[in-house]
Amino acid sequence: MTPNPGEPGLDLVHVSVASAAGAYTVGNSSFFRYIVRMAELGLPLSRADQEAANVLAAIPHAFEPDEELALQSGRGWRVVPAQGDLDWPVLEATPERLHSAFERARNILWTNAARFHVSAGEMTAIEEELDAVYGVLMRAEAAGVAVNVSYVA
Repeated sequence: MTPNPGEPGLDLVHVSVASAAGAYTVGNSSFFRYIVRMAELGLPLSRADQEAANVLAAIPHAFEPDEELALQSGRGWRVVPAQGDLDWPVLEATPERLHSAFERARNILWTNAARFHVSAGEMTAIEEELDAVYGVLMRAEAAGVAVNVSYVA
């Protein structure tokens, strides 16, 4: 997957997963390419897998203009637009919904890794990032709080 003209290289993308119970920032480009942008890989997906890919595809860029944000929501998640000049849009989700979406994306990636020439190193890095993200989600679930996700390049 190559960046669109004018889009920064994927090596500069950072995905922030945060809640009142903790936060983690993913800086791995393979995580962004194969997990967050799973919907763009053109795979035939089951309805449940497509729903998970849609959740991850809705993660907004932190500095995306509000007029470009569609009012998006689904079961257990919604996109919350920036509330002021010092704020940015986020995907707000229940920890369980986000965990389910990440886990489905992970399973889809493992099934199709050879098709997309995902290296063993990339898979290992993605697994490590997912473990850290799952830790944030478990703490948020235990605290009973929602999780916010956005990315910045």
